[in-house]
Amino acid sequence: MPTTLLRDSRALATLAVPLILTQLAQVALTTTDTVMMGLLGTEELAAGGLALVLFNQLRTMGVGLVTAVGNQTAAAAARAERAGADGGDGAGGHGEVRAIVRASLAVATLAGLAGAVVLVLIGQGLTWLGQDAAVVARTRTMLLALAPGLLPCLWFQAVRQFTVGMRRPQALLRITLASIAVNAGLNWLLIHGVWGLPRLGLTGIGVATTTVHLLSFLALYASARRDGRLAPLLSLHAAGADAATVKRLVGLGVPIAATYGSEAGFFSLTALMAGSFGPAALAAHTAVNQLVYIVFQVAVGLSHAASIHVSRELALGRADDARRIKNTALACAAAVMTLVAAGYLTVPHLVLAPFLDAGSDRALTLATQLLLVAAVLQFFDCAQNIGVGLLRGLDDTRSGFRITLVGYWAVGLPAAWLLAYPLHLDTLGIWLGLLTGLATTAVLLLRRYDRQLPGHLSRRIPA
Repeated sequence: MPTTLLRDSRALATLAVPLILTQLAQVALTTTDTVMMGLLGTEELAAGGLALVLFNQLRTMGVGLVTAVGNQTAAAAARAERAGADGGDGAGGHGEVRAIVRASLAVATLAGLAGAVVLVLIGQGLTWLGQDAAVVARTRTMLLALAPGLLPCLWFQAVRQFTVGMRRPQALLRITLASIAVNAGLNWLLIHGVWGLPRLGLTGIGVATTTVHLLSFLALYASARRDGRLAPLLSLHAAGADAATVKRLVGLGVPIAATYGSEAGFFSLTALMAGSFGPAALAAHTAVNQLVYIVFQVAVGLSHAASIHVSRELALGRADDARRIKNTALACAAAVMTLVAAGYLTVPHLVLAPFLDAGSDRALTLATQLLLVAAVLQFFDCAQNIGVGLLRGLDDTRSGFRITLVGYWAVGLPAAWLLAYPLHLDTLGIWLGLLTGLATTAVLLLRRYDRQLPGHLSRRIPA
C-alpha cells in the first residue's frame, strides 16, 4: 500500500506540481496588488480588496464555464491515442480536440463581455449594501479599470485548459512568473505616475492588472503555436465554433460556473458582511482571505490534476487507477495543509506582515484571531475543491453545484450570520460560519464521488 501510494503520488505530482506552481504564481499577482494597496492605506486596502473580491467572483464563474475543456480535451486525446494503439490513425480524436478549443474560445468571449458589464453594474449598487461611502467611491473606479481584463483573462483560461488537457502545462509557469514582474512594475509606475505616466493611485493597480491579463494571453498563445504537438490542434477561429460542441461545453460548464460562483459568492458576501463592521474589520478579512486564497491554489492544482487523471483513466479503461486518485490527492493535500497551519499558529505576525501595517493595531489583532480559524478551515477548503474536481472527472458537474448550495448557503451562511450578529462574534463569527459551510460541503462532495464511481465505471469501461 505505501508503495502504491508513493507511485500514485508521483504520477499525480507530474501534472499537479506545474499546475500548483502556476496557480501560486498567478495568485502572486493579486498578492502583489494587495500588498501595494496596503502601502496606500487601510481605506485603499479595504476598497481595493472589495474590488478584487467582486472581480474574482465573476472571473471564477467565467473560468468555470471553460474548465471542462481540460477534461474533454484529455478524454478526446486519450481516445485518439487508444485508436492509434488499436491500428487507427486517431484523426477523429484530434479533430474533436480542435473543435473543443474553438468552442471554448467562443464561450470565453461571450462570458468575458457579459462579465465586464455585470462588474460595472455591481459597482453602482454597492452603496445599497451597507459599505462605507468613501470605500465605495474608490471601489467603483477600481472596478472600471478591472472590467476590461475579464475578456483576455478568460481567453487565457480557455487556452490554458487545452494545454492542461494535453498534459503540457509547462509554459504556463514561465509565462505567469514573468507576469508577476510585469504586474509589479506596472503597478509602481501607474500608482506613482513615474516616467511621465499619470498618477492613478489605486486605479493604477486595476489598469496594470488588465494589461497583464492581455499580455499573458498573447504569450500563452504564442507559446502553444511554437509547440509541435499543440500547434496543429490550436484553433482561434471562435466564430466558426461547432454549435454542438459549444452546447456540450456550456452544458458541462454552467454547473461548474455555478459551483465556483456559489463558493466565490459565499466568500464575496462574507466580505460585505465584514465591511459592515468597519474598515479595520474589512482590512483584516481581506488580509487573511488573501492568505487562504494563496494556499487554496495547492487545492486547485491537485483538483485539476486529479480531475484530468480520472477522465483519462476512464477513457483508457483503467478502473483501479481511477478509484485510487481520491485518496492520493487528499493525502497530498493534508500534508501541505499541516505545514501551512503550523506557520499560522507559530508565527502569525510574520505571516500577516506583508499585508497589514504594524500601526494598524485593530486590524492586526482581528487578523491574528482569524488565522486560528483559517488553520482548520483550509483542510476542508482543500478537500471540497478536490471533491468538485473528482466529480468533474466523471462528467458529473451538476452534483457539485447542488451540494455547494447546501453546504455554503443552507449551512455556512446562516451559521456566519448567527455567529456574527445575534451572538456578537463579529468578523470571527463570519469565519466560523465559513468553516462550517466548507466542512459540510467537503463531506458531501467526497461521499457523492464514492457513490458515483462504481456505477460510472460500469457504464464507461468496456467489458
